[in-house]
Amino acid sequence: MRKLILAGMLMLSVLSGKAQYKLVTDLATFKVQFANAAKTTETIKSDFIQEKNLSVLEEKIVSKGKFWFKKDNLVRMEYTQPFKYLMVINKNNILIRDGQNENKISTKSNKMFQQINKIIVDCVQGTALNNPDFKFRVFENNQTYMLELTPVTKGLKDFFKNVNITVDKKDYSVGKLEMVEASGDNTIITFLNKELNQTIPNAVFAVN
Repeated sequence: MRKLILAGMLMLSVLSGKAQYKLVTDLATFKVQFANAAKTTETIKSDFIQEKNLSVLEEKIVSKGKFWFKKDNLVRMEYTQPFKYLMVINKNNILIRDGQNENKISTKSNKMFQQINKIIVDCVQGTALNNPDFKFRVFENNQTYMLELTPVTKGLKDFFKNVNITVDKKDYSVGKLEMVEASGDNTIITFLNKELNQTIPNAVFAVN
């Protein structure tokens, strides 16, 4: 189950140091701008690079793949290197395919997956700062905003120290996502070659 929960969070990172950022004090204006920009985004298609840093390993684990998003609550993350791995979120249903093994999960029957599903969708739909499961701070530099989300509910606090999201100032799209586990290990996902509002067939998000 821990592996499945981690897979659910491998979706979305930010530069760890905050020295180059300054705190955003006008949060109300930022939230409106962030949400308004997200309202105009119907679909996202991109490549991604994922870096997994484990304290027990000297070298980070690097994976690559393709990412798709479509309103509402449709997400597909397909790993292509160095191994094939697939996760699809279709509203309340999640499909995970690892080699020949396949798991189908309903978020309705698993509170942790409900929370993870909400985090993923909130990040790409611009509503992450409205999630009551987190307290947040927002930082900025010349090119990006950084959203620092710290869990306040016990289940998430036991699993994650914080979730950091970088947002491009040009279009308010998510550029990186970092999940920092309570152990100190972290997963960083960088989104590249983003294409917004391109047609994506619903079949891409099939879970049957």
